[in-house]
Amino acid sequence: MDASLIYQNLAVIAAFLLIYSLIAGRFESRLINGPLLFMLVGWLLGQGGVGLLSLSINSEGIKLLAELSLVIVLFNDAANTNWQVLQANRQLPIRLLLIGLPLTLVCGALFGHWLFPDLPLLEMAILSTILAPTDAALGKAVVSNPVVPAPVREGLNQESGLNDGICVPVLLLLLALIAPTEQHAGTATLAITLMLEEIGIGLLVAFVLTSLTIRLFKASYLNGWQLPLWRQLTMPGLALLCFALAQTLGGSGFIAAFVGGLLIGRRLGEHKHAYMDSCEGYGDLLSVVIWMVFGATLLPTLPELMQWQYWLYAVASLTLLRMVPVWLSLIGTGLKPELKLFIGWFGPRGLASIVFAVMVLQNQPALIGQRPIIATVLCTIILSVILHGLTANPWVERFKPR
Repeated sequence: MDASLIYQNLAVIAAFLLIYSLIAGRFESRLINGPLLFMLVGWLLGQGGVGLLSLSINSEGIKLLAELSLVIVLFNDAANTNWQVLQANRQLPIRLLLIGLPLTLVCGALFGHWLFPDLPLLEMAILSTILAPTDAALGKAVVSNPVVPAPVREGLNQESGLNDGICVPVLLLLLALIAPTEQHAGTATLAITLMLEEIGIGLLVAFVLTSLTIRLFKASYLNGWQLPLWRQLTMPGLALLCFALAQTLGGSGFIAAFVGGLLIGRRLGEHKHAYMDSCEGYGDLLSVVIWMVFGATLLPTLPELMQWQYWLYAVASLTLLRMVPVWLSLIGTGLKPELKLFIGWFGPRGLASIVFAVMVLQNQPALIGQRPIIATVLCTIILSVILHGLTANPWVERFKPR
């Protein structure tokens, strides 16, 4: 890309960030806010609109940008967990992850096999896995709003933090199983071993790094080594280190980042807020950029996605394929029907699905149904950003005391 175009893109994105930072309060309680607004602005400024954003970012670049955004958001949300509320209501995220998530994966695969009968069932399981994780960033308007009952907020937060980390080894297992047997002897055993290693290494990295960081915290505090300016980089540095080291060792970097956030937040207690503001700011910055890039580069491809099967699966993925498993997983919890529907509906798809889609694009050999799988993922993300963006604030308003 020409150097002048790079600076032009940077100027356009920076100008939007400057303007939005000054008027964000005007959009806080509006229908169009957050990722929906950023995506629409990206589309308007990109080649599908006025053409000020001229992006030709490759799939590896999109993957890295989405990964960094997701890691910071996961770490920050985990570190800000309200442990008292979570421990009192721990059955909610446990049910969502151990009952709701497997049911969603199975139902999504079977529905996809019915809708795309010419494609292998394993490939439909891959599609279901790509779209199973919920997005902490897209759900921020819900999980960070004190009007929403605290147990529901913490349950959705823990679910969105852990389900993408769990789905990474599942996706890798499916990609290994679908490879030709002559390429991978004993594929099933190796795939299951890989899945266990991903989770185990992620947990181990998170525990070791947070333990070392706490020791360094104590030494730094006692010796007066800390400076307010550099303290802002401590938590983002730990988040990225958890992710990168786990990935290097063959583990799940997303599990490492989320569990690292949980552990460091608990150990720091009341003192964590002094370190977390900058981490949240970096996460918001990266999220704005990734959604603008998404809008500028992928929304113009909408005419190529006009096949009814893609959109039918997208609608089903956001409704029946999530809401029914969630409802079943919450039977016996005593939650009101509206709260069960609320939890089922607010399972937005975003950064994790983008990362997983790029992983599938880069997989060799290419899947038979690669094009319909990626197209369906894009349709689901676009629909999720629009529908969840439009419904978040109005539904949350219902929880305000009358």
